[in-house]
Amino acid sequence: MTDHRTIAANDEASPAPSSAPIQPHRVRTRSRAPGASAEVALIGRSLRHAVRDVESMLMAIALPVLLMLMFTFVFGGALDPGGDYVNYVVPGIVLTCAGFGAASTSLSVANDMTSGFVDRLRAMPMRASAVITGHVVASLLKNLFATGVVIAVAVLIGFRPTADLGQWLATIALIALYILAITYLFAAIGLASKSAESANGYGFILLFLPYVSSAFVPVETMPGWLTVFADNQPITPIIDALRSLLIGTEMGNSGVLAVGWCAVILGLAAIWASRLFTAKVGRR
Repeated sequence: MTDHRTIAANDEASPAPSSAPIQPHRVRTRSRAPGASAEVALIGRSLRHAVRDVESMLMAIALPVLLMLMFTFVFGGALDPGGDYVNYVVPGIVLTCAGFGAASTSLSVANDMTSGFVDRLRAMPMRASAVITGHVVASLLKNLFATGVVIAVAVLIGFRPTADLGQWLATIALIALYILAITYLFAAIGLASKSAESANGYGFILLFLPYVSSAFVPVETMPGWLTVFADNQPITPIIDALRSLLIGTEMGNSGVLAVGWCAVILGLAAIWASRLFTAKVGRR
């Protein structure tokens, strides 16, 4: 039989229910890195990778240089018996150099997308999309350096530009705009590819465009059907504009077309890359 006095004592000892409201547990969220610090960090990462990847850097410089030497000394005599072919071919070699250098961006982006690196960035207080900016800006700096080396070698073998300071600045600006546009395009290809190997294959197709342009021979010497394509593809007006700035050939409407083509490629490539990144990773 239960002792009523024991039950009463236990009731008195039990604490009265608190009437104070229960405070919800606050979860602290990490804010994003301020300003462009994420982009700066990832640009530095991409540049360090470029410095360590000596083979890719050498290929980006050596292939255009070898092409220039081959076309100048092997085919130059037949293409221009007067010996002035090196002045004609250097602007095309410059764009070829930029294409070789920018092509590695698709491989780097595809590696980051498939290796889990971008997923790790999503757990950190930074914009995951900054990885694309890092690759693009690092490629721009790397390819401007490679272009400078190629032009220096060209001068050593007889290239004699007639450009003044203003024309050199315009040349650098146009080359930088082209590198930026083509790099963003290669970055988008890297995002669209399912593996680094397929990204490398898709990007390689773009490297053939300078060979079907005014880079190495005048387009008028090509078959009629090929002349139509060469005249209306983006590489030809860019090369013609560079040639005009560097050695004083007639500019015509090449300058306007060159800047227009670069702007269109850059805009479309940036939009494509942004949508692909958002679809694969999510908005961040």
